[in-house]
Amino acid sequence: MSSFGHARRALLLAAAALVGLPTAALGWEPTKPVEFVVPAGTGGGADQMSRLVQGIVQKHNLMKQPLIVVNKSGGAGAEGFLHIKEAKNDPHKIIITLSNLFTTPLATGVPFNWKDLTPVAMLALDQFVLWVNAESPYKSAKDYISAVKAAGPNKFKMGGTGSKQEDQIITVALEKATGTKFTYIPFKGGGTVAVQLVGKHIDSSVNNPIEGVAHWRGGKLRPLCVFDSERMAYKDKIAGDMAWHDIPSCKEAGVPVDYVMLRGIFTSPGVSRDAVDYYLGVFKKVRETPEWKKFMTDGAYNTTFMSGAEFVKWLEQAEATHRTLMQEAGFLAKK
Repeated sequence: MSSFGHARRALLLAAAALVGLPTAALGWEPTKPVEFVVPAGTGGGADQMSRLVQGIVQKHNLMKQPLIVVNKSGGAGAEGFLHIKEAKNDPHKIIITLSNLFTTPLATGVPFNWKDLTPVAMLALDQFVLWVNAESPYKSAKDYISAVKAAGPNKFKMGGTGSKQEDQIITVALEKATGTKFTYIPFKGGGTVAVQLVGKHIDSSVNNPIEGVAHWRGGKLRPLCVFDSERMAYKDKIAGDMAWHDIPSCKEAGVPVDYVMLRGIFTSPGVSRDAVDYYLGVFKKVRETPEWKKFMTDGAYNTTFMSGAEFVKWLEQAEATHRTLMQEAGFLAKK
């Protein structure tokens, strides 16, 4: 909203107060519980973030109606996206997104595109880390990649969330950049992937920081590099004497692969500007809480926030990038 819009709204609120009108009449508010859809399984980054938001909203009384988290992970998240797409003009449904916003329709041909929904805001961008079991002998990405290469094709197992989604896209990019070949094993959620790596059922993962941090703290997992052009900014110690900033970028480690993931909020198609503004207001308040700031630090998120035309432009560019990556990996649905 422009400064003029804010001033106009303030005047309207003041006028409403003078004549005894309910101020809620000047803007949309939910009249029943709001469904907060997660197009992924439990325990992963999107699930953890949505449940944190739910707790913050409840604790700080940021909404008069409850926020109800619902996981709809079927069809690589298509179940969740189609659920929102079909709820036309229903502002009582919102969805948190990850890269399957782009990858699922490209890989499956399911009749869905992000433009079918109403964008609300980018909450943050999520990183990806190359993790191994802490008991493994590999102390650097270079050590690990050398071992994978020496063992030959398909001898090492890379675990990830889903097929033809971000974890497998990164794995293929990693293979192409280093001349290696993993056996990729898909699981339903990032939480499960981390547990499988702790149990040594897989050799590595490319989990988000928030999905591996508890096991890193517990001495069960070891981060080798972050899939970005530079190190993460966070310098508070997380595990022993190590901070997120102490993890080298994969580029530094000789693995030139960059990939960040959207954590964004959308609502149903056809929803009014008033409803979008309402949710924007709620999420801006969420981002100001100490709980959110701690979550951002613990999970080493990039805290970029966007809405409106800027967010739409970012989405258009991200869709084009994913189309190129998936085409190179041979993951596009056959027409």
